[in-house]
Amino acid sequence: MTTRVDKIQHILEEALAPTRLVIHDDSQSHAGHAGAKAGGGHFYATIVSSVFEGKTPVRRHQLVYEALGELMRSDIHALSIKAFTPAEFERLENQD
Repeated sequence: MTTRVDKIQHILEEALAPTRLVIHDDSQSHAGHAGAKAGGGHFYATIVSSVFEGKTPVRRHQLVYEALGELMRSDIHALSIKAFTPAEFERLENQD
């Protein structure tokens, strides 16, 4: 059986060819929440892709939402996105 995380990961890999992709399902923390009752999950995504080069943060998020399409209306109630270019992510990692 494919989990929602697997579905999200597969779709984003196909659409954005990320060099790094981490999806975390935090749905259990939202038990009883109105969106969770309807079956929608809560997720966090960190995506590193050259597709984001030259794009504003808003456009990057739009690209993710567009890629996920129907899942945003059925399986996903909330999605927190951190979208980086490879150079931005490398700078971020080197700050540590």
